[in-house]
Amino acid sequence: MSSNKIPFLPYAYFESKFVPFDDAKLSVATHALHYGTAAFGGLRGTPDPENSDRVLLFRLDRHSKRLSQSAKYLNFDLPADKIYQIILDFVKINKCRVPFYIRPLAYSSGLGIAPRLHNIEKDFLVYGLQMGDYLDENGVKCRISSWYRQEDRSLPLRGKISAAYITSALAKTEAVESGFDEAILMNTQGKICEATGMNIFVVRNGQLITPGFDQDILEGITRDSILTVARDLGIPVVERPVDKTELFVADEVFLSGTAAKITPVKQIETFVLPQEKPITQKLKEKLTAIVNNQVPEYRDWITAVPLE
Repeated sequence: MSSNKIPFLPYAYFESKFVPFDDAKLSVATHALHYGTAAFGGLRGTPDPENSDRVLLFRLDRHSKRLSQSAKYLNFDLPADKIYQIILDFVKINKCRVPFYIRPLAYSSGLGIAPRLHNIEKDFLVYGLQMGDYLDENGVKCRISSWYRQEDRSLPLRGKISAAYITSALAKTEAVESGFDEAILMNTQGKICEATGMNIFVVRNGQLITPGFDQDILEGITRDSILTVARDLGIPVVERPVDKTELFVADEVFLSGTAAKITPVKQIETFVLPQEKPITQKLKEKLTAIVNNQVPEYRDWITAVPLE
């Protein structure tokens, strides 16, 4: 899709002020462009179904904290409370009343050519775009990627570092060009890791299983939310290494992320998974209600932003 067809929100936060999106431009010599010295976040803005003059943000505090921590890997002190406030202001100035996605980015803004993190300028920007479903909510077909997820000893995988996503890009294109919707990556130990921008969950014998942090996964905020909700619903939860062959005989598999939300997997390689996905559906319905601010016990996860 060309940029002029993408429904970007009208204003961006750029170089410490809000400007029209089309005026937020970087130099071709920007360090982050050449060396991947950037970290990003992503969260959704959801129109409040009960108040058209409010937007609901899901776990804004956690998103702000994770991006602040990611920025530390770039030698960039970017306080979480600053990120939090700028995103609030961003939502208010754009006044978007349809579902949208917010992309904050911490980056090396200097124009130097040496790959380094010291003695180079840093900056922070935010832009957004209208966004519905990222993946087909009815389910996706996945392949096991020939590309492996990086190791934490080579990249700080707990941060959303932009350079790391070359692997996701390679895996996604490989999957789509071979007839699938999405790719599942293994780690260098040969265990299931995650998808190209989503965590992965497996249901077997009534248990909800997902790879743990020791499997080189991203510390997903949607992942954390699902684990909390599952435990509250009495669903047994296990965090452990997952073998490739487990996916083929699983009762249910789904992907999770801010963009993907909860997306069921209907096929992996040539293995077609069962059509009935009761645990996936139960979690999806509960999480949707939480995001829409309709579950009182989770209201501390929601930030309601007035647009007027």
